[in-house]
Amino acid sequence: MNFVSAGESHGKALAGIIEGLPSNLEIDIDEINYYLALRQSGYGRGARQKIESDKVEILSGVRNGKTLGSPLAFAVKNNDYENWREFMAPEGCDVTKRRLTKVRPGHADLTGMLKYDTDDARNVLERASARETAARVVAGTVARQYLRAFGVEVSGYVKSVCGICDNKEYSFEALSAAKKQPLFMLDGELQKKAVALIDGLKAAGDTAGGVAEIRVKGLKSGFGSCMRYGDKLDAAICGALMSVQAVKGVEIGLGFKAADLAGSKVHDEIYYKNGFHRKSNNAGGIEGGMSNGEEIIVRAAVKPIPTLMRGLATVDTETMQPAKAAGERSDVIAICAAEIILESVTALTLAQAVAKRLGGDNMREVTQRYRDLR
Repeated sequence: MNFVSAGESHGKALAGIIEGLPSNLEIDIDEINYYLALRQSGYGRGARQKIESDKVEILSGVRNGKTLGSPLAFAVKNNDYENWREFMAPEGCDVTKRRLTKVRPGHADLTGMLKYDTDDARNVLERASARETAARVVAGTVARQYLRAFGVEVSGYVKSVCGICDNKEYSFEALSAAKKQPLFMLDGELQKKAVALIDGLKAAGDTAGGVAEIRVKGLKSGFGSCMRYGDKLDAAICGALMSVQAVKGVEIGLGFKAADLAGSKVHDEIYYKNGFHRKSNNAGGIEGGMSNGEEIIVRAAVKPIPTLMRGLATVDTETMQPAKAAGERSDVIAICAAEIILESVTALTLAQAVAKRLGGDNMREVTQRYRDLR
C-alpha cells in the first residue's frame, strides 16, 4: 500500500493517491470529513482555519461507497486559493508580489531556498507548510477504516502543553473524550492552566508546543520484522511521526525513561494462561521491531510554531541585512491538529504493515487471512 500527496498551501487543492487498497473496503466519507474538521480545531488556532472548511472529494477508486481495487485518488480544495490566485496560479501569475525573503528561523525557508535555487521562500514554504497534512489525514482515515475491518482502532490525546504535563494513565476507551475538549486534554484542571498559558503567550506574540500520545488497540502480534532492519515496525512508526511538520522527538512505550531504570523495572515479564500475556506494557506494544499484541503506545514532541507574531531575528536574503522574520500565520499552538495528524500517519503506517504481511486483492480474503493469524 503506497500513498503520495501533492499540493501547495495556497494552491488550488491538496491531492493524494492511495495504491494497493483491496476491493470492497467500505469508505465512510463523513468520517474522513470529521477528522478533517478535527484537524482544523483546537484552542490557539489562527484565522486560516476560519477560511478553510475542508471536505474531501473522491476522484477515483471508489464506487457506491466501496473501493474497486484500483488507485484511490482524492482532492481537498483550498478555499483560500481565490485570495491567492494572482500570486499562485500555475497557468501564470505575478511572482513579484507576496515574495518572502525575510526567512523565518525554524522553518524550511532558508535551507530550502539554497537547496532549490530560488530567491523567493514562497516556492519552498508553500509545500513545506503543515497545510499539506490535510491530505495525510484523508489517507490516514481511509487506513483507519481498513484497520477497523480487523478490529484495530487508533486514538490519542494531548499529554502536555508547553510543560504543563498530564502524567496520569488512561484506558483506551477514555481517550475518545479528549476530542470534545478545547485542547484535547483529559485533565480539566491542567487544561485550564494550559489555556491561560496560551492566552499569555498570544498576548506576548509567542507560541507553544506540546506532546501527543497515540494509542493503538487490537493489532495482533507479528507485524513488522526482526529479520530486516528496514522492516522494523517501531522504525516505520517513528519515521512516519518524525515526518510530520514540527515533530522533534518520538518515543515508544517508556521511551527515554527506560534509559534511567534497571532492567527489572523495564522489561515486560511474560505469562501464560489461555494464551501468552504481559502484566505491564513498558515496551509500548513492540518488541524486536514487531507488534507483540499489546497496545501500541507512541508519544511525539511537537515544537512551538516557529512563526512568532513579534518576529525573530533573521536576515533578508534580498538585501543581506538584519531583519525581523516575516509572519505567515497567526496560530499560537497547533497541538490538537498535530494529534489528529499523528493518529492519521500512525494508522497509515500500520495499514501498510498489515497489507505487506497479508497481501490480498479483496477485503474478504484479507480479513480471512487476518483471522487465521495466531
